[in-house]
Amino acid sequence: MTSQAADGPETVAASRRSKITPEREQEFFDAVLEQIRECGYEAVTMEGVAASTRCSKSTLYRQWKTKPQFVVAALRSCRTSKFDGIDTGSLAEDLREAARAAGRWSMQETKMIQALGHAVTQGAELAQALREALVDPEIAALRHILQRGVDRGEIATGNPALEYVPVQLFGVVRARRVVDGEYADPDYMVRFVEAAVLPALGLT
Repeated sequence: MTSQAADGPETVAASRRSKITPEREQEFFDAVLEQIRECGYEAVTMEGVAASTRCSKSTLYRQWKTKPQFVVAALRSCRTSKFDGIDTGSLAEDLREAARAAGRWSMQETKMIQALGHAVTQGAELAQALREALVDPEIAALRHILQRGVDRGEIATGNPALEYVPVQLFGVVRARRVVDGEYADPDYMVRFVEAAVLPALGLT
């Protein structure tokens, strides 16, 4: 048995990946995500990403084999919440800050979701990666913000509106582009929170 066979596919993959620094790998990920936003998923090619990052396409194929695998890895590399660090001591102010944060990244993330819209219906792994990167961290952070408000006694545990706040915020960010032809900027998002979310929660 050769040493490569003994090591197994995971060890071999790690050995290949070790040839690329984390910083260079992130350059590849940033490039493919930017091309998806600007050109759409179907138009992105491994050759195009290789050209934009000045590497050989064989480097990308050696690391990720296929475009879907590459995109999944890129999406999973950006799993961070834009709401982390929001804690003003007031639920109403926390939600206003969350609205501003959502407005600041609404264009970028809306473009990504729209660009991947058809592709994610064709591949479960791509759909899961999109959710893990752009949805799950934000939902968890929003629920944490709401729970702090409950813990402080600002809102009752059984308030039925609590369940719908994440859907409200994410829904308006995605829908405004379709309904009004504009992205939901920070000012729009704050006005939405003050007109619809805070009253539903019984806050002013």
